[in-house]
Amino acid sequence: MLLSDEVTQRTIRRKLRETVLAWQLTRAYSKDEILALYLNQIYYGGMAYGIEAASQTYFGKPASDLLLPECALLAGLPQTPGIYNPFTNPELAIERQRVVLGLMEKNGFITSAQKLDAENAPLSYNAVPYPIEAPHFIWMIKDQLDELFARNQLNMTQSLEVRTTLDLDMQHLAEEIVKRRIALFKPLEGQINRNVNNAALIVIHPQTGELLTLVGSADYFDPSIYGALNMALAPRQSGSAFKPIIYAAALDPTRANPFTAATSILDVSTTFTTQNDQPYKPVNYDGREHGFVSVRESLASSLNVPAVLTLQNVGIENVILLANRLGVHSLDEPHQYDLSLALGGGEMSLLELSRAYATFANNGNYTGTTSILDIRDADGEILYTPASTPAQQIIDPRVAWLISDILSDERARSTGFGSNSVLKIDRIAAVKTGTTTNFHDNWTIGYTPDLLVGVWVGNSNYQAMHNVTGLTGAAPIWAETMRSILQGRPDKKFIQPDDLIQIEVCDLSGLLPTEICPHTRKEWFINGTQPVEFDSFYQRSATGEIVLNLPVEAQDWAREQGLLLLDFANGATPTTSGLTLTSPTDNTTYRITPDLSLSAQQLTFSMLTEPGLAQVTFFVDGVALTTLSAPPYQTWWTLSLGEHHFWVEGLTINGETVKSNVVTIYVVE
Repeated sequence: MLLSDEVTQRTIRRKLRETVLAWQLTRAYSKDEILALYLNQIYYGGMAYGIEAASQTYFGKPASDLLLPECALLAGLPQTPGIYNPFTNPELAIERQRVVLGLMEKNGFITSAQKLDAENAPLSYNAVPYPIEAPHFIWMIKDQLDELFARNQLNMTQSLEVRTTLDLDMQHLAEEIVKRRIALFKPLEGQINRNVNNAALIVIHPQTGELLTLVGSADYFDPSIYGALNMALAPRQSGSAFKPIIYAAALDPTRANPFTAATSILDVSTTFTTQNDQPYKPVNYDGREHGFVSVRESLASSLNVPAVLTLQNVGIENVILLANRLGVHSLDEPHQYDLSLALGGGEMSLLELSRAYATFANNGNYTGTTSILDIRDADGEILYTPASTPAQQIIDPRVAWLISDILSDERARSTGFGSNSVLKIDRIAAVKTGTTTNFHDNWTIGYTPDLLVGVWVGNSNYQAMHNVTGLTGAAPIWAETMRSILQGRPDKKFIQPDDLIQIEVCDLSGLLPTEICPHTRKEWFINGTQPVEFDSFYQRSATGEIVLNLPVEAQDWAREQGLLLLDFANGATPTTSGLTLTSPTDNTTYRITPDLSLSAQQLTFSMLTEPGLAQVTFFVDGVALTTLSAPPYQTWWTLSLGEHHFWVEGLTINGETVKSNVVTIYVVE
């Protein structure tokens, strides 16, 4: 306490100073007085400092009323309070109590009979151990105070009144929603256990950056879910919730050839190469290819291949730089990441990602977040106020508006989430979900112009959930919280900045429509980025039909959709030679996760759609798995330890047999 400035030092100077202080204490105080000082300050675990606090915390009564069994338990705590805490480790606490009773008997303080009675006496713990509101928020504030003490900006011996941004009514509401929603995942008899045990939630005022609510777990006092861990501050993989930052970088009008909301991206099976020269083949959540899709639809419906292509176009370094400027400081060296960053391959906290979203809600202005308004002494004199820094214009306000407009577009998100999903609330709200590989984490972050709610759902110990996504796990918590907080408030639109124009484009290409473009729509553009070229996808064949002239990489998708292509309309005959597997990837190792049922651990077995096929049979290790007579040619295979060989054999409409390449994979524990 007295040598706090040297608390981590192991020096001769510190030891000498300790010796002098000890000598001075023994001259000024008796041994019992020194012991009393010690017992009134030492940490007993459970946020209790001093024996009186420990007595109230664990037994709900003053220390003067403690009985021998209770005294012995508390006396044993200071050695390792985290381990011997009776609320979290009751058996270890009792073992420690018996050690204390044994030493008391050995040294003649109690008799053998008293020791036996004390060991057999039942202990009645306090039903409400910690009378504390918003515990994760409070301990976050405590950490900030410790930093101010360390920098000598505050005197730790003073009585302080700390005024925070916490809205306690909103906090209580959020805590109740989180706890109830997580409880709904507990399986009834005969139901599958989804293994969903925890959640975190924060509420931010986007214009001020004030942190209005912070729920760090479903139950702070539940050790089975590691409830004391603040999951709002814990770095976790963000899944698709990171995508808006990537698209914001792509839409930046200062870039060469910036994307627009109408830019057309090809969403078909694509294999990328990682920085380790490993194949990387992202797949959409619905397992489908959607062909040419706009940036609007790609972001709103959270399509994966377009997001990876966008990241590839913008560059990992540029995206991480933007994320850092938006307060996502957990992402550091760009060389540590590859294209999987587009699907949440980087770790960040819920607070970090939410304050980045708050920038979109605040017209591209970054304010950061604040939780302390001011600190005063006992007389009300202000001792500390956070440094006031003006908001920084990190994102072009037109880009911020486009992101908000896309994320609040119910029609654009219907491809990925269907109509009338849980993301649709009774007002305009921009929202994005995220789900990580193997369902370890899922997220929903959404906002109106003056309120942001971010939600994480998962398990603190990194156990995987069972088929629980951002839409089914985090989104219901988000939607109920938003509705409850905003009840009675008027609906607000995102204020559109100047210099945005709306023009009509051809739906498939995103370019200016010609007279033969069958589907058009209106789209918003930052002035100067609107298309000047006319659509060339739709053309007339030699017979006068309207057909599609698409690049070769889009033609499999087009044939699967039954679209008429220019080459075939002019007389070309579809043929099939060898078949091509799209999944699994050759020479890849898969790992069985012990946290999940084996039946839930499957990989996709699929091939490209080919013209002229009558049927296709899928083989694994020489055994036919299934036979399909129409696309999509896809099935699932449950992981099994060892080396495995995959191929497909097809029968054409002409009666010929064709075979794919053989793909070898390895499955390990």
